[in-house]
Amino acid sequence: MKTIKAAIAGATGYTGGELIRVLLNHPYVEIGALLTSSRCGQAVSAVHKDLYGDCDLHFTDAPGEPDVLFLCLAHGASREFLRTHSLPAHCKIIDLGNDFRVDNTFGDKTFVYGIPEWFREDIRHAGHVANPGCFATAIILALAPLAATRLLTSDVHIHAVTGATGAGKQPGETTHFSYRASNLSIYKPFTHQHLAEINHTLAALAGGVIPPINMIPVRGDFTRGIFASVLTRLPENVAAEQVQEYYRNYYAPSPFVHLAAGTISLKEVVNTNKALLQLHFHNGYVHITSAIDNLLKGASGQAVQNMNLLFGFPEDCGLRLKNIGF
Repeated sequence: MKTIKAAIAGATGYTGGELIRVLLNHPYVEIGALLTSSRCGQAVSAVHKDLYGDCDLHFTDAPGEPDVLFLCLAHGASREFLRTHSLPAHCKIIDLGNDFRVDNTFGDKTFVYGIPEWFREDIRHAGHVANPGCFATAIILALAPLAATRLLTSDVHIHAVTGATGAGKQPGETTHFSYRASNLSIYKPFTHQHLAEINHTLAALAGGVIPPINMIPVRGDFTRGIFASVLTRLPENVAAEQVQEYYRNYYAPSPFVHLAAGTISLKEVVNTNKALLQLHFHNGYVHITSAIDNLLKGASGQAVQNMNLLFGFPEDCGLRLKNIGF
């Protein structure tokens, strides 16, 4: 297969660093420009110290002539980047921010929402992709089979815990070790920014209006991962076995989403592009547990999965990553 050249804007952050780590071992990708507005000329390993001996590239402010551009910028900054930078006409764009997840047009560009398990063929034929948010990925994967089968009819209640890397690399009051360690706290209850894309996507899958989704995000005292607990009542006379079969069938083609028979935890997904789901049934309710790595399946890993689809590579190419195990 032909090798493509990739550029990353915002390459000094967590998602940019994860993209570098994954793409260094991708057989069909050559990393070109690693863009930053603050570290131009510095070695990549001066920022991502784990890449000593693995990457001899330096940061720049010029995108060059990439075949694919990953935008790992602050939310709201992608549109400004595209307004102020020239790209070759053939360049495909994968935006890891939230600029195009709901409002998906920019000039003559249209962005396809990048949940591969549900929009695989749309992505294959797209020019540009809006990579989903991390919470959105975990929650959409948990609820999409219910929405697609018109079984999502009652209020949804979500309690989802995220690691500190979900807040980005810029330090803040609630990301300091002394605050985060041995601590839990709620933030943005019922108003998290990912709810817009969650509602938009599930409504599209359901072919209409969906019930209210009540989401309580929680800051966890760990570095990476999302563990989501999702509860909703099923319509009457819907059997648990029927729902389990829907989930198995919908995710059977996916190399990364798996319906687990036993209890799941973050240990099984951290440092991988996997999403694990587990179903419990009780008194007419279904409880779905969803676990992902927020920096991989929730960000950079999923972006590479989308890139693979855009360029006709095997969907799992470069993404069979070793988890931490212990």
